[in-house]
Order: sequence, then C-alpha cells, then structure tokens
Amino acid sequence: MRQVLNATGVVVHTNLGRAPLSAAAIEALRTAAGPTDVELDLATGRRGPRGAAALAALAAAVPDAAGVHVVNNGAAALALVACALASSADGPGREIVVARGELVEIGDGFRIPDLLESVGARLREVGTTNRVRLSDYAAAVGERTAFVLKVHPSNFRVEGFTSAVPVADLAGLARESDVPVVVDIGSGLLAPHPRLPDEPDAATCLAAGADLVTASGDKLLGGPQCGLLLGRGDLVESLRRHPFARALRVDKLTLAALEATLTGPTPPVPEALAQRPEELLTRARRIAQGLNAHAGADVAEAVCSAGAVGGGGAPGVTIQSAAVALPAGLADPLRSAETPVVGRVHDGRLLLDLLAVPESEDEALTEAVRRLIADA
Repeated sequence: MRQVLNATGVVVHTNLGRAPLSAAAIEALRTAAGPTDVELDLATGRRGPRGAAALAALAAAVPDAAGVHVVNNGAAALALVACALASSADGPGREIVVARGELVEIGDGFRIPDLLESVGARLREVGTTNRVRLSDYAAAVGERTAFVLKVHPSNFRVEGFTSAVPVADLAGLARESDVPVVVDIGSGLLAPHPRLPDEPDAATCLAAGADLVTASGDKLLGGPQCGLLLGRGDLVESLRRHPFARALRVDKLTLAALEATLTGPTPPVPEALAQRPEELLTRARRIAQGLNAHAGADVAEAVCSAGAVGGGGAPGVTIQSAAVALPAGLADPLRSAETPVVGRVHDGRLLLDLLAVPESEDEALTEAVRRLIADA
C-alpha cells in the first residue's frame, strides 16, 4: 500500500480506505503493536474483559446505549444480529420484517438480503419500493417474527412519491408485539451533526426506542474499520456470547485505534466536515499562486467546488468546498507521483479539491504538482 493524498472532494472515499485515522489513533496503533493489556487486568494480574477501555469509551460516547460491542465491520454487526436472533438450526429461520425499499446493495455487489439469508434468517418484505406504512409492518409482525429491521439507504436516495416509518412508530409497534427493533444506520454517526440534518445517528435512534443500532466505525465516526452494536444490555450481551461472535472478533489494533478515535482530538473526517468554504478557498488561492509563480505562467486557478460525504452516508448532500483547477492532462501523472495525488476531472479540468486534504498536506500536494510542471 502507498500513502495517497485524497483531493477528490469525497470525505469518506471507499477506494482510498474510507476514514483516515487521527494522529492519536495512529499513535495508539504503535503502542498496540507490542504487548498490551488488551485482556489483562493490571491491578489483579488476572484475565480481564477484552478491550475494556475501548468499550468504555464507546459507552461514554453513546450514553443511551446500555450495552456496546464491537465486531470487524458493519456488515458483520448486522449478520451477528440476524444469526443470534433469527436463524434456526432446526429448519427455516425466524422472520426479519423489513421494508422492501430498504433491501440495499452495499459495496462490491454485496446485498443486505443475501447477507441476512446467508446466516439462516428469513425475510418478510413489506411495503413497496418507494412507500411503506406502519400498517404494513403491523400486518407482517407475528409469532415467527424475530425482529423488525430498519436499514438506512446510505448510498442512494429515493425522491418524489415516498413514505417511510419513523423509528419511534416502529418501536411502539414492536413493544406491543414484544419483538425488538434493529436499526442499521450504516454511517457510524453517533450523535446529530449540524451539516447532515437528515443523516440518522445512534443517539437519536436509541432515544426514539430502537432496541439495537448497528453501524460502521470507519465512516462518519472517523475510526478504524469495525462494526458497532449499541443498545439494550441484555440483547448486546446475548450477541457478545453467541458462538458466531468469536468469528467476528476484532484485534487489539482495532480496539486501540477505536479507543483513541473516541477519546482523542477530533479525527480527520469530522474535521473535514467542519471546514469553512472561505478558508478552503484561501488555501486554494495560496497553492495556485505558488504554482503559477513556479511555472511562470497561469497553469492553476482557485475555484469553488462541491464536495460530498461519499461512502460514509448522506447521499446527495453537497458540501461547499474549494479546489485548485489544473489542466486535465495532469490527472494520470499525479496518480503516478511519488506521493500519489488523486483528484477528479470536471468540465475538462483537473480539480484538486481541498475538502479532505489537511492543511498540513498542502505543501506535499503543491510539491507533487511542481515536479510535474518542472518535468513538462
């Protein structure tokens, strides 16, 4: 693997490894590379709960969750729930009631319904592609229902003649039927974010009555790849003790990086989302002026641009940003540079968007372009 500068304007770029880790998380990885107290109680010298510090940090970040657990990715979190609550060794599994419009396909062609059925669960689809009502869920919930599932479509939007059922309404129905409600928020947003008002978060879903929330740690949370399970203490404990949970266990490096992400300074992803467009434009102008002075000609221009969250969620949400515009022919050579710079070609120009580029990397980005200009 090679370090890459993400100048695409996509904050959480799946092909570039999703969330870049914070300096605190990187330092935690160095510490965790050697012997650690990952399963040792230093006070007693006896075996302790695995990853206790990371789990405590996660619990502190989501106070409404009575129980928390971590597995190796978001899909694994949902698979563990389905395996523990809906599969059966004696025949067809119990049913998961889910809206037809929420049976999404995630990365690399993998599909949520295939994932759930692969562990022995059965799906009970309700509603239509664009509309589902509470009455649809009520008609489907019965004695074979394992849980009601709500999946956030984090990589697409359905607009127009649509309707969905809020978590609070599903929770009321579930309480009457004595079945849990599981919400897969996908993005890993733990609390509401002012720039992403329509993106579901764990705290709000739990406060609305969700029994379990599943999410990814390497998206909007800005941490390492992992799957988060948050919610009712008894349910989370049953998931933690399920035999399948052992196959999904995270290593000490993931636990260390997650703990540092939750307890340390703001990680790069939330930092990028907090960037002010006028400050990004000031940086873009400074870089463009430096490149033009070096080339002795106007080869670069600072322009306003539109960034995106990307694989982290918030599909269709535009984030105001700024970029350095260059000739499109520089796109391929920059990707082959000593430190590859990945931008995007738009309207015949290469845009090096600064939304996901830390200011500390401006000089490295500038130097990569300078070298190409010198070669030309």
